[in-house]
Amino acid sequence: MTDRPKDNLVLFPKTLDYYQIQLTKMLETERYGEAKGLLAFLLQCGGEAERHHTEWQALLGWLDAAFPSAEGNLDYDSLLGADDGDDENEGDLFKRRLSERTQSDANYIPELLASLHNGDDPGQQMLILGQLQHLFHPDVDSSLRQWLAREEYIPPLQFRALQAIRKQGGSGPVSFWRDGESLTVEAADTPLSFSEFPQGAHQVLDRVRQSAEVSDPTLSYFAEETWKDCVELAYGTPMYKSMTEDDDGSSDVWAAALHQLLMERLHAKQGDEGVREQYGITEELRFRYEQALRWLRSYAIEPRISDA
Repeated sequence: MTDRPKDNLVLFPKTLDYYQIQLTKMLETERYGEAKGLLAFLLQCGGEAERHHTEWQALLGWLDAAFPSAEGNLDYDSLLGADDGDDENEGDLFKRRLSERTQSDANYIPELLASLHNGDDPGQQMLILGQLQHLFHPDVDSSLRQWLAREEYIPPLQFRALQAIRKQGGSGPVSFWRDGESLTVEAADTPLSFSEFPQGAHQVLDRVRQSAEVSDPTLSYFAEETWKDCVELAYGTPMYKSMTEDDDGSSDVWAAALHQLLMERLHAKQGDEGVREQYGITEELRFRYEQALRWLRSYAIEPRISDA
């Protein structure tokens, strides 16, 4: 990393998002030294980046302990100069390295699965699931089903595991735990991308974009990121059906609730009368709207001024 003052550096939302993506790629491709360097840089950034400092500090501590010999070097100028055209090459490189690793080490995938079952660090488990989405082995499907049914994990881990099962060609029922209740989904129906979610989920975003286009254009960006996370978090739960129903009432209810949530978190605006009027939330829809808003307040990840 080049020597330059970075104290009090505040990143624009999309720049922070870009660094988050690059960090994920470094971890997935085992470039741990570069990841350390990027984390050290991000920890010097203020503003909205400070929301992630605890997470980044914990990850840096884990990398230092697990890979002490990996030097925390990063070519900062090269990172800023990278363009999106390199994404496909990096993806191909990641898959090629995984392929080479599995060909040279027959125990690599079984060891990954063992680490998943025996570990308790969500960050490390997410990295393992990210690799398993690109690997094929007869033990992966059954192992992930057993892992999901064993105990309750955070929703993002559950969804990534379901995606990995589908990528293995899995079908049939898969069970997992949520809020102390055992839920079951069809493995082959798990969406691999947002485009595969039911039309109702897309209608919610369309409604928010239309409403925010004039009054608050930046809200559309956060609405997209937050809603995609929420639909994944809800997948397989009773609330998911309500979120993805293809009718005007449901899309109005969830779009209004999403809009209000973002007004509260981004602008600290608590009153919702204007939002309810904007989306046509009548007294008939009021209870469903308030139920949706309570769910979002409980489960929605903080808007990502920053997801195998």
